[in-house]
Amino acid sequence: MPVKVVIGKDLLEENRKKASDLRKRFADAGVKVINILSAPGAGKTSLLEETVPRVRKLGIRAGVIEGDVATARDAERLSPLGIPVVQITTLGACHLDSAMIWTALSEMDLSGLDLLFIENVGNLVCPSSFDLGEDLRMVVLSTAEGSDKPAKYPAAFLSCQVVVINKTDLIPYTDFNVEQVLAEISGLKASIKTFKVSCRSKEGLDEWSVWLADWVRQG
Repeated sequence: MPVKVVIGKDLLEENRKKASDLRKRFADAGVKVINILSAPGAGKTSLLEETVPRVRKLGIRAGVIEGDVATARDAERLSPLGIPVVQITTLGACHLDSAMIWTALSEMDLSGLDLLFIENVGNLVCPSSFDLGEDLRMVVLSTAEGSDKPAKYPAAFLSCQVVVINKTDLIPYTDFNVEQVLAEISGLKASIKTFKVSCRSKEGLDEWSVWLADWVRQG
């Protein structure tokens, strides 16, 4: 009798179950959760460095779970912000999963937070398949990556509700076509909210942070 092998089914099924538990845990604690996806070097950590102080001024208490294949360098960058930061080092795994987040929460006091950012491993492929119990998923897209990423990696963009186009200060030095990118994102899913920011010039950061704080307060 032939053996039937279903690749990935059990893994994703178990992840969904744990993600459902996480979602209830976050809701019970009154914490909104954002899962941040991007390619390596798109500027996720830089965006958090700029966003956290701004939402704090707007009354939002934030924490971060930081995911990296190796090192704790991004967590070390965020620690001076004076917020709870927990590092997950995946030791080669290309994404975070819900079991990793559950374990990381043993070091995170949710009672002192309104907002939890989960900075996923830099990768536009695997993380899109793994629910982490988040309320909102966002993709950070760097202008240095080129204009073709929404078309080449549609699953990541189809799974998100927000896209932040980062490093707009570099547009004059690249072939990045903002209109093309916005049209392709809208073509994939018209409901996606988009922001254009630069962590260097500070363009768009206040608008993004005000929207984010309002989203958290909506409960």
